[in-house]
Order: sequence, then C-alpha cells, then structure tokens
Amino acid sequence: MSSPHGSAGDNPTGRPEYGGMRESPLWDRYTIEEIQAKAQLGRYRISGFSLHRRIPRLDDLVFLPAAMTRLPLEGYRESCETKTVLGARHGCAKPIELSVPVYITSMSFGALSWNAKAALGRAASAIGTCTCTGEGGMLAEEREESSLLVYQMTPSRYMLDLEHLRRADAIEVAMGQGAKPGTGGLLPGAKVADRVAEMRTLPKGIDQRSAVRHPDFLGADDMEVKLEELRIATDNQVPIFVKMPATRVREDVKMAAKAGADVIVVDGMEGATGASPEFLLDHTGIPTVAAVATAREALEEMGLYGEVNLVVSGGIGSGADAAKALALGADAVAIGTAALIALNCNAPIYQDDYARLGTAPGFCHHCHTGLCPVGITTQEPDLVARLDIQAAADRVENFINAMVLEMTLMAKACGKSNVHNLESEDLRALTIEAAAMAHVPLAGTDWIPGREARR
Repeated sequence: MSSPHGSAGDNPTGRPEYGGMRESPLWDRYTIEEIQAKAQLGRYRISGFSLHRRIPRLDDLVFLPAAMTRLPLEGYRESCETKTVLGARHGCAKPIELSVPVYITSMSFGALSWNAKAALGRAASAIGTCTCTGEGGMLAEEREESSLLVYQMTPSRYMLDLEHLRRADAIEVAMGQGAKPGTGGLLPGAKVADRVAEMRTLPKGIDQRSAVRHPDFLGADDMEVKLEELRIATDNQVPIFVKMPATRVREDVKMAAKAGADVIVVDGMEGATGASPEFLLDHTGIPTVAAVATAREALEEMGLYGEVNLVVSGGIGSGADAAKALALGADAVAIGTAALIALNCNAPIYQDDYARLGTAPGFCHHCHTGLCPVGITTQEPDLVARLDIQAAADRVENFINAMVLEMTLMAKACGKSNVHNLESEDLRALTIEAAAMAHVPLAGTDWIPGREARR
C-alpha cells in the first residue's frame, strides 16, 4: 500500500513508514519535546538519574575463558580470592581492607533519605566493604551502621569537621563527578529539609548549588600541600582518596598521583546523580570503558601502577561489569545506581505515586523532585517511612554477593584464582569503538584501533 510520500521505491532513506508518517533521525520526537520544553521554561531542564543516550559500554567487551591452551578452575572445588586493600601507598596505619572489590560510592544525605544511607551502610558492613558519605557531612546513622566509612570533602566543605575526619576510615577529596563534571553539586530546595539545612548551614527549602572548585588549591603543588595537611590532621592513620570525573583522564590522574593520592577514583559519564542540568548528562565526560583503560596507562607511564590504587565508578551494574573493570586495570569498583535499584529504586510498587510524577516503575528518573515513591531520594517523612532499613539492607547485600559470585565465576573460567589477576589480555571488544576506548583487540583480530596498523 502506497503512502502520500510515494511508494517504497521512492523512499531513499529506507526507513519504515507508518500510515504515511516518518520520524526524522535528527528531529525525532524526543528532540522536538526538548525544544518545546525549553521554549516554555526559558532555561535548561533539571533531571536525576543517568544519561539518556547510547554510548560504548563495558557490555561491549567479552571475556575469553580458558579451554585448551589455558585451564579453567573447577567452579565448586577451587577457590578464588577477592580480598582488596586500598590506600597503602604512604604507609598509613589503617589502609582500607575490603573482603570484596566492590563498595558503595559517594551519595549524600540530602540526595538520599537518612534511612537509605543507613541501609547502605548496614549492607556494606555485612559484606565487609565500605560506603562513602558523599557531600554534606557525616550522618550519625550512617557512621553507626558502617564498619568502614569514607568521608568525602567537597569544594563547599559542608559540615567539614576535624573530629569527623578523625572518625573516618578514609578521606575522599572530591574534584567532581561523572554525571556533571565542571559543575558543583545541586540539591533542589524540596530536599533541603530541616536536618539537611542544619548540617549544611543552608536556608531551608532553597535550592543549594555547591562550589565548583576547592577554595585553597588550584594546581598540583597546592593539592600536594592539602593532602599532606589531611595526613597530618589524621596522624596518617587513614588513606586519602581523590575522586575525579572522567574528562581529561590521563592528565588528571597523573596530577593526582603526583600530588600524593593513595587511591584515585575515576567516575565515568554513566555515573548518576540526584539532580543535574539534564543536558550535562549526555554531553560531558567520557565513558567508563575508556576512562579506566586510560587511567591505568597514565599510572603505568608514571611507574605508579600498583602503588596508587585505581577505583572506577559509573554505570557498574553487574559482576560482569566489575570483572571487566578489574581486567582493564581497576583495583575495585564503586556502585551507586545499582545499589539504589537494589534498595527498591524503580520497584513496581506505589504505582499511583509514580503516575502523579508522570512516570512509571522502570522509567522513573525523578530523583530531583524529592517525591521518590519508594522513599530513597526524598526527605518527605511519609515517603521516607516506606523504606524498611533491614529489608533494604538485605536486598543490597544479596545484590553485591551476587555480583561477587559473577566475578569469581568469570575469573575461574579464565583460569584465575584471584579476581585481581584478570587482565586486559582476557578481553576482546565487539565493536570498533569499544576496542579503541578499552585498548583491547577487536574480536576475531589482533587489531586495537588507533594503536597499530590494521591486520
């Protein structure tokens, strides 16, 4: 049946037609809706969650398990080590010792409810790993629930307290985040409730926009002084992390390593957020798969790979993702969104409340509204009460345990008795883009695009 646009032979694009309608690949319905929204608002839109576009991901890599030239390990009779030590570079008294190479990334009280933070801490403690405060200071409930707690210091220095520094098990100096590099944190006024306002010394109900850069250091020499001040303040008891967004990774990693960081955390563009200008999610930073490979090479070029620990975050959603990150050079991974989903984010409950937000379970990215139906990204008491701490902690514990089972199964299949023995040689890429970014050969070839002549 012909359409008003002519017969199939007259359609040079080859795109399907539906009742005479064709969608432009440039001006699709989402682009049109975005323009119309900006025309109404007169500004960019704010959104939570993660990016909306498709990019090369860890999913685009596959492992090469052992078969004949290498021998796999017996899944149920041979063990695989997962112990991970972070931060021993400068001989601190108490480097972070994790039972698994997975921990909970920095997410603030304010962005999350107090009981979500408590549940994450309880789950991490049950597993033998750590969690991170995020911006806004040390929450008493999180410190109580967390056997290992990383204390984040951001440019805004909210609730920066010397005693809290000394109560922490590590300090993370945040230089930005993958979801919105080059900008500060954003906490909508709907989430600046009484306790949040008190902890951050802010007016209640007013949007909070954090400082973009630290006020007391601008370059490598200044940073080196600051990191040394933190070591003195804590009597060199705990390691110092430096967290950075994945942008100019090679140069930034080298600067942080030169300044004395014990652990470098690189956050890929898949990293999520409680609130961000929406366009930043899709148009800033580089993918995690590219960031980890580049960070490893930067440390290798300085002769510090293995001495400075590397943690990667941003879009890690499975044990397979984590195993690939370790194979590419990370010592550990940090998870955020996956942990929230395990808590109950986007769970198919309270569907009427999702509908009032104009969304549905599985489609919700409305963290910025403060009206999270499941009580995770909200400060509304009635909503917060919906999240049972123990049940939520159990789900997160189960999820991370499942991740670790996946990681060890993959390592054994590759003939490795320690997950940290996974290496990039164990990987192949399914697309040219992923091969170029991860610096591993394209499957079926020995070609790494951009690195050597194609064979």
